[in-house]
Amino acid sequence: MTTRSPLSHRAGTAPRRQGGAILFIALIVLVAMTLAGIAMIRSVDTALGIAGNMAFKQATLQGADRGVKSAFDWLVANSTGTTLQNTNNVVGYFSSRTATEPDWFDSANWTNSVTLPNEFGQVGNPDAAGNVVRYIIHRMCNCADVPYNANCAGSTTANVCGLYYPSSGGTAGGSMSVGSAQFEGIPQIYYRITTRVDGPRNTVSVVQVTVLIQV
Repeated sequence: MTTRSPLSHRAGTAPRRQGGAILFIALIVLVAMTLAGIAMIRSVDTALGIAGNMAFKQATLQGADRGVKSAFDWLVANSTGTTLQNTNNVVGYFSSRTATEPDWFDSANWTNSVTLPNEFGQVGNPDAAGNVVRYIIHRMCNCADVPYNANCAGSTTANVCGLYYPSSGGTAGGSMSVGSAQFEGIPQIYYRITTRVDGPRNTVSVVQVTVLIQV
């Protein structure tokens, strides 16, 4: 009598094959992590670029102070006589304001400007911060080449300028006491200084400052 082992019928059964679902899921997760890493790198690069551009922009604004100071010094040095009554394109000075406000970010509108030299005395070359500074001055009058209180050339139209009349106080017969009469002092004319700074990475800043110069 032959007996059969209970396990003998399983000896020839082939092992069960894996479906591969875990490998497929792992590949999907790996691709997702790779895309997230690339997006993070690009985000960091963009943030660094923005921060760098803001730093260069701030540097150009600081460079504009040089242009304003140089233009103001020129105005003070030429405030006596009739120099400020006449336009002088060579030194970037115009004795009247523009009829329409130009686009100051357009380089074509800066052909008559004054370019400041850098620390090495080189005109047109960037300074140590990579900035090129230039400025233009406008007298805030509607007519050029005439005194502030005269008529426009060849016309009966009055030259209208932006003026400020300071209170003279006791310097011209007035009194500093409360409620006393005040007298007008010597008028002062408004001048507008427009400064442009071209910096690194094509950074451009335009700053306008209005100053008062006594007639």
